[in-house]
Amino acid sequence: MRTAALMPVLLLAAQTAAAQQQQAQDAAGTAPKQNWFDDPFFQVSTGLAACAVPEGPFYTAEERRAQTHSRLERGTSCWLAGKCADSNAYRYDKPLAPKVRAALSAVPGVRTGSVWVMVQRRWVYLQGCVPTPALARRLERAARAVPEVETVVPDLMIGTRGKPPYPVAGR
Repeated sequence: MRTAALMPVLLLAAQTAAAQQQQAQDAAGTAPKQNWFDDPFFQVSTGLAACAVPEGPFYTAEERRAQTHSRLERGTSCWLAGKCADSNAYRYDKPLAPKVRAALSAVPGVRTGSVWVMVQRRWVYLQGCVPTPALARRLERAARAVPEVETVVPDLMIGTRGKPPYPVAGR
């Protein structure tokens, strides 16, 4: 009987300790990041090895808490505006991702760049490095041509020198 009565107290103590550890890691900048919302994020090509890897949809627990409200609001506003048949714009992303991958993989020259894709609420983020502006334009056009894509954000660098226009992994 005593052990059963202590279980809720021990569980609460463990949860409190874990929350305090997470807060300390967040404050110190050492908190592990993960893809809490399971957003599609994938690499299409690896042609420029020196290209800075994008951070992608990886967040600390604290960043996740901050993102939750705005994601709910943005997802619902699409439906309220009549732009989405689904009340959550993020539900389109998983079925959309393979279509975007196929469209980008078919672009001539894509393998000469290092390109990553993140899909969030029917927005396609193109991140990475390409050797020419012409390839960047072709990739953007190919992504825009995929049905159900609402917006394309072309965060592509020409070459690998300079500061990337996207958040970089490990920073």
